Amino acid sequence: MKKKINLKEYFEKMKIRIDDLNIRIFHFNMIMVNTLVVYDETKNGVIVDPGMGSKAEEEMLFDFITKENIVVKYIINTHPHIDHIAGNSYCVKTFNAPLVAHKDGLPIYKSANLHGASFGFPDSDYPMPDVFANDGDTISFGNQIWKTLYTPGHVDGSICLYDDKHKFVIVGDVLFAGSIGRTDLPTGNFKLLIQNIQEKLLTLDDDVLVIPGHAETTTIGAEREGNPYL
Repeated sequence: MKKKINLKEYFEKMKIRIDDLNIRIFHFNMIMVNTLVVYDETKNGVIVDPGMGSKAEEEMLFDFITKENIVVKYIINTHPHIDHIAGNSYCVKTFNAPLVAHKDGLPIYKSANLHGASFGFPDSDYPMPDVFANDGDTISFGNQIWKTLYTPGHVDGSICLYDDKHKFVIVGDVLFAGSIGRTDLPTGNFKLLIQNIQEKLLTLDDDVLVIPGHAETTTIGAEREGNPYL
């Protein structure tokens, strides 16, 4: 017997508010990527991992940003896998904002059309990044300052975005609740992934909220204590 979904509870989980900061989570495309819209009281914001795979999903994102009067300052990719970058072209053109990514992902961006077609994503020009975020760089918008952590292992070009003030980290597909990113795709490296999780993420405080690229949130403490891969 199927468990009945509580829609109110489901949609509440897609909204996170921490002090002056709002995080809206959308589950886009057939792989259910967590696309984030993050904005504060200034109404300046960013889009992280635009994974829209249809016109309907593009409209959903546009309607939310328009309704909330958000000025998109950056579009940020945590890594270059197709399910996380499928909506790059739409967002760059629609919101006229620069695309931010790590330079080590460039070879994968250059073959994005091939990857997109193999997964059934609509044709797109898949723009190259405008701004490169290196390890230790900061990304600022509104009253917010995020630190970039370079964390390859799942794929070259993987970054995490750490907000020390609000105690959360956006990790893409590096770390999940009870799991880690897969390493069997091109440039994946299990040993490197574990090393980066241990050195870049597990050094954060236990109460830091972890927002992954798929599925539910967790905390650094919960993963330090109970993740079987760590």
